[in-house]
Amino acid sequence: MCHDCTFIQLRPSKREEILKIDEIDSKILNELTADCRISYRELAKKVKVSVGTALNRIRRMEKMGVIRGYSAIVDQEKIGYQLTGIAEITVSKGKLLDMEQAISKLPNTCAVYDVTGLTDAVVIAKFHNREELSKFTKALLSMPFVDRTNTRVVLTTIKEDFRINAL
Repeated sequence: MCHDCTFIQLRPSKREEILKIDEIDSKILNELTADCRISYRELAKKVKVSVGTALNRIRRMEKMGVIRGYSAIVDQEKIGYQLTGIAEITVSKGKLLDMEQAISKLPNTCAVYDVTGLTDAVVIAKFHNREELSKFTKALLSMPFVDRTNTRVVLTTIKEDFRINAL
């Protein structure tokens, strides 16, 4: 249920390469990150290019997968998601990718990360209440190949903004 504007993948997967963007592309991405509802005319004015140039560059970056979509940034607490859980997960038998794909499909999941260290993955999820958190944790533990979890509850959110500034 996390809603963030996501525009560029910083680390390529094995099948993807890092795409080169120039200063104009970077300015366009910064403006879209700040306000993805900005008009093409206003965007072009801020970036100091023609409307056609701005539109063509946006379409090119969409086609290349640099811009993956547009969405609102929602204050999760204001719509009832009072708890944020961070779960560290240890996986057995080399099934990390399968487990991560399954977890990414759970409705409360906001992010799934491969990590280094004592655990194999970290999951960030949002919940309306403790009961939802409990069901989520039990669902993780019931997955085959999940050896153990270590779930933490966030007490206070100081900053939560996954947009990248000043590309």
